[in-house]
Amino acid sequence: MTPLHQEHARHEHTHGPTCGHTEVRHGDHVDYAHDGHLHRKHVEHWDECEPVAHVVHDSHPHRHGEGCGHPAVAHGDHKDYIHDGHRHAAHEGHWDDH
Repeated sequence: MTPLHQEHARHEHTHGPTCGHTEVRHGDHVDYAHDGHLHRKHVEHWDECEPVAHVVHDSHPHRHGEGCGHPAVAHGDHKDYIHDGHRHAAHEGHWDDH
């Protein structure tokens, strides 16, 4: 699953460990949850970090939700849960990898 290279225009905020936004380790980089989407540093600008395909997370017996112990981050119209180094999102009776 390769993220789209979609530059986030007019991103004046500089993300980092003390910026106040949730850090999400994502493969070889760190995303920052901000305004309902995820940003990642790319050269001298910030990109949206979104998957390009629907990827089902198979064999996921854990039910995410309030109090599950995994950090929740707003992502568009839903919440993703950070678990095992990636984000899970509820989708039509299963969990997707984001």
